[in-house]
Amino acid sequence: MRPLWKGSITFGLVNIPVSLYPAVHREELSFRMLRDHDLSPINFKRVAEADGKEVPWEHIVKGYEYEKGKFVVLKEEDFKRVDIEAAQSVDILDFVTLADVNPMYFQKPYYLEPQKSGASAYALLRSVLQETGKAGISKVVIRKRQHLAALRPHENALVLELMHFKDELADPADLKIPTAKTRPGKREQEMARLLVEKMTTEWDPSRYTDDYTTALLELIEKKAKHGRLPALPKTKPASNVIDLVAVLQESLKHTTGGKPAPKSRKSPAGARRKTKAA
Repeated sequence: MRPLWKGSITFGLVNIPVSLYPAVHREELSFRMLRDHDLSPINFKRVAEADGKEVPWEHIVKGYEYEKGKFVVLKEEDFKRVDIEAAQSVDILDFVTLADVNPMYFQKPYYLEPQKSGASAYALLRSVLQETGKAGISKVVIRKRQHLAALRPHENALVLELMHFKDELADPADLKIPTAKTRPGKREQEMARLLVEKMTTEWDPSRYTDDYTTALLELIEKKAKHGRLPALPKTKPASNVIDLVAVLQESLKHTTGGKPAPKSRKSPAGARRKTKAA
């Protein structure tokens, strides 16, 4: 795996040379848009709204619509004028208690690997963060965009977790949600607490897999082999009236503590190959 960049972690006068690696990977199924009667792939052209004519790349510019129908054109030199110093470094601005950070702020993790000369300082910083429960808050530039980020320990590694800035989070105040004054009935509260306790188990991420993608791959394989599939059975519309006590009683009746999650079916290899080839 190739690093995204090689740089350093800095705090005070300490400098730790590191390499940055993605910590997550996800394969999305890609689909092409086709004409229905002959399955010919559909391509899109760049056309101008004014006359519907196709526009070649050399005549396309970037513009920002500051008022309806009014644009400011930005050239490459304009972006350079406001370019933030893209130094490949994690400059820690502050240390904060990790437990105080709302998880809503976290966005995407990256692993930091120390270079040989920084191994001991890397281990020292990791140990201090583990001992104190702190995270280092910094601003980093990745792929020409500045991000807020938290440097935190994860097992033996240091993880750089990209974060949202405060103004990027939507305010839930506009949503129609129950206020803190809305109190559930005592009986419902007790039954719900009992249900939560019965369903509580130790955290094991291997119990949870992407069942939707697996089922979709199986469906693709069946359609590739057999063409049409049987019609879906009709479902009755769900009732909007909910008897919480009855629902909780039924849930408790069918719940056993620490019940293992059902194992997911293995992804059909044939379907995965066909999908990638398509």
